[in-house]
Amino acid sequence: MTISVSADVAATSSHLDALFAPRGIAVIGASSEPDKLGSVMAQAVSAYEGPVALVNPRNPQMYDSIGHASRDLGGLIDLAILCVPAAVTADVLRAAAEAGVSTALVCAGGFAEAGGPGTQYQQDVVDVIAATGLRVLGPNTSGFFVPHRGLTASFVPGVSEISAGSVGVVSSSGGVNHSLSFRLEQAGVGVSLGVGIGAGIDITAADVVEHLTEDPTTHAIALHIETVTDGPRLMNAIRRASRRKPVVAMVVGKNDVAEFAQSHTGVLATSWRSTCAALRQNGAVLVADETELVSVVSALSKTRIQPHPSPGVGLITGQAGPGLIAADHLSGAKVSVPALAASTTDQLSTLLPPLTFQGNPVDTGRPGETFPAVIRAVAADPGIDAIGIYGILEPVVDFPRALGAAEIGKTAAVLSVDGPTAQVQEVIDAGAAAGLPVVSGPTALAHSLAGLARDSITQHALQLPPLESQGITLGDGPWDEVTAKELLRTAGVRIPQLRRADSHSGAHAALSELQGPVAVKLIDAQVLHKTDIGGVHLGISTEQQLDSALAALDRAGAREYLIEEMAPGGIDLVVGARRDPVFGIVMLLGLGGTAVEVIGDVALGVHPLRVGTTEAMIDELATGTMLQGWRGGPSIDPAALAEILSALGETLRVNPHVDEIEINPLRLTDDGLVALDAVIVADRTRIKED
Repeated sequence: MTISVSADVAATSSHLDALFAPRGIAVIGASSEPDKLGSVMAQAVSAYEGPVALVNPRNPQMYDSIGHASRDLGGLIDLAILCVPAAVTADVLRAAAEAGVSTALVCAGGFAEAGGPGTQYQQDVVDVIAATGLRVLGPNTSGFFVPHRGLTASFVPGVSEISAGSVGVVSSSGGVNHSLSFRLEQAGVGVSLGVGIGAGIDITAADVVEHLTEDPTTHAIALHIETVTDGPRLMNAIRRASRRKPVVAMVVGKNDVAEFAQSHTGVLATSWRSTCAALRQNGAVLVADETELVSVVSALSKTRIQPHPSPGVGLITGQAGPGLIAADHLSGAKVSVPALAASTTDQLSTLLPPLTFQGNPVDTGRPGETFPAVIRAVAADPGIDAIGIYGILEPVVDFPRALGAAEIGKTAAVLSVDGPTAQVQEVIDAGAAAGLPVVSGPTALAHSLAGLARDSITQHALQLPPLESQGITLGDGPWDEVTAKELLRTAGVRIPQLRRADSHSGAHAALSELQGPVAVKLIDAQVLHKTDIGGVHLGISTEQQLDSALAALDRAGAREYLIEEMAPGGIDLVVGARRDPVFGIVMLLGLGGTAVEVIGDVALGVHPLRVGTTEAMIDELATGTMLQGWRGGPSIDPAALAEILSALGETLRVNPHVDEIEINPLRLTDDGLVALDAVIVADRTRIKED
């Protein structure tokens, strides 16, 4: 089942047909020596349906130049595959462009990643691309392959055995591209296009995703990301693609930390977290590893749930234990496995023996002749949008045939079987022929179903409008805590009653004016983490306590003091917005306080947020339940939180000289949200090391 294309999704041409469907190919640096790259690549492309020219000026049996080959073939060469050293790559590319070639594959290494002269070699290639308009894949890649065209532009053995299929693979790494593609072959899915981006100095993942969006042979896209250079373009490509066909993404680098991070927001909004948030918010289904990626994209290449805020999954199993494993995984992934309607259980009671469990999961016991009717009943339940079926193979039931006989209509379905290897492969092949996703094992079943649900949820979110917010003009700074809070108050953020004092006597006057107890803090725009240097004293009620606190602040270097009423107890959050160098403005929400980095329970979003994104960020937190009235505690208003997050993001947008804004803690109380500390950061070089 394919989701219809929204009216605002226009067709996009990435102009990569000349690379992936060339009229003719030239292998430059071709060789007759079997251990040379030029020989391996010449052999790899020899089965291509179009003309292939082998070019090597030192071999009289081959063309002596790309120009010679192009003239002989009537100018039909669209793709040049370079098997030459880095030092001469730029010159060869220039000659190819002059001969009318429009695309090139550069497999060699030894460019910027090697340092030294390699940096200049890469710059020379970049200059040629800019001057000629040549599109270049690589360098430092093992290539690509298009099975349904018989085009194998890869030096990895065995690639020609990968079957034509419906999944396009786009990987930062040539090795991962091949690994995923071989796994998809084993899964009975096959590959429509497999691409290793390599260094990506010209053609990037966004280019290939745009190409696959328009490719009729591709039904789903598997994306492996190591680094992103153009975040907005990649987000746009994924958003457009996912509305037409699912995009499943695996992002590596979970433990990377931004070097320039100074605030809590900067420390926690790592490039990995930012990338995951940006891709998810724009329609990608995120997975943890390559095994999950294959399970999820295999299912999504054959079926899809219509957009839904919380699709329900029904499980049917002949064995209780595997069903519980799948249900447990789905619960951990926050996928709804709802109770079946009374009408459904009444119907199941007429189809199954009395001792079987007829809830959700449905435990059928040993499947029998009523199995198709059981499937039909669960699939027709009003709370079920997808079903997962698990069984151990035995002669009493043909699972693909039973599912076909059930006639479940638009309900998505995934089948999982275990048994002897040959028999499992037979079921996988039968499922492929019938357009049915088939995996092996209860965990793979759960991964596939969770992926279907997440795809449905993200597509529903993309249909919601962006949040509207007003940014505030911040001026030139610097902004100490008092200034930052006063500015936030103009944006509608509640702050405690406070006073600024430049002397001990002024602090005592403030104490008498405010409702105690109070917090007493050092005021210094250059100090981000005041607690670390003894710059915060809480619960001050008497003049003696105030004198003691002021003396301690003086020792910490205080020149001004903040006296403010203490907020009632509650749950401390951190919210922030920072200017990400790749994706633009990123917002952060997490459990706050002084140990925020240690706890690390945060969720990210990219400005502008959409309606519902804040609720999704709350759900993403491991501690999100605490914010929803846990054990009689305060309950957060997602709309109020969304207003604060959007205001922070929009304020960064209208103040390009500001890098970060953070509120930590933003306390959730019975009376709502109140900002207890705030930081605005512009030029990081002015930040004092704490």
